[in-house]
Amino acid sequence: MDWLIAYLLLGLFVGFFAGLLGIGGGTLLVPLMVFIFSAQQLAPDKILHLALGTSLASIVFTSLSSIRAHHSREAILWPLVRSAAPALIVGTLAGSFFADKLDARYLAALFVLFAGYSATHLLLDIKPKASRSLPNKIGLGLGSALIGILSSLVGVGGGVITIPLMVMCNVQMRNAVGTSAALGFPIAVAGAIGYISTGYGNSDLPDHTIGYVYIPALIGIVVGTFMTVPFGAKLTHSLPVTTLKKIFAIILLGLAVKMFTTIFG
Repeated sequence: MDWLIAYLLLGLFVGFFAGLLGIGGGTLLVPLMVFIFSAQQLAPDKILHLALGTSLASIVFTSLSSIRAHHSREAILWPLVRSAAPALIVGTLAGSFFADKLDARYLAALFVLFAGYSATHLLLDIKPKASRSLPNKIGLGLGSALIGILSSLVGVGGGVITIPLMVMCNVQMRNAVGTSAALGFPIAVAGAIGYISTGYGNSDLPDHTIGYVYIPALIGIVVGTFMTVPFGAKLTHSLPVTTLKKIFAIILLGLAVKMFTTIFG
């Protein structure tokens, strides 16, 4: 029961930022779950896989709540979601099925560089060229597949990548946040399926797991996020756009530094 309360509090905390910034919450969930799983003394060599799988499974539900809140305010670009979703699913499945075999350090290095570049642009409020727009269908498909692969490898819904990309292509920040929430759903579904499949039947996993998804953590997180996602989404549409950009940029920069020190430190 104590651990369930801890997961509920984690869900309350993450859900607010998921609604506010249009992210699935995995950027916060994964490191915090690793800490809690370690304190809970789960199998050390399976903690990261459990955190990744549980994070993606929870984002399935978090994104639904966030989608509903942003759709009611007409902030989601549904044509873009429909165009990107198939490639996102393919990329996410590929990344989750080969998570144990792929060396993610090179992808992580690229992500750190991209995150630092994007955060600097947002903090300095550097305006993109007025002529810049979203890529064509082929470019969008390739980019979506790469986003899906990286998202599955680090257990996130893709918002830390899709939001700055959309902003750099002259998509309004509020639309980028809402659309990112919708794009997180296919990523989360495909990623959860992949981690459940690869972990299914593994004898080293703790009780109450389905593949690499730890059910007690999933329940607590989902209940918590459903309570706070609407508040975060509501605040998105009342805060100034510049404030939203700075909040997102600071989180993005912090994530980049953390990834760099963890992987290359």
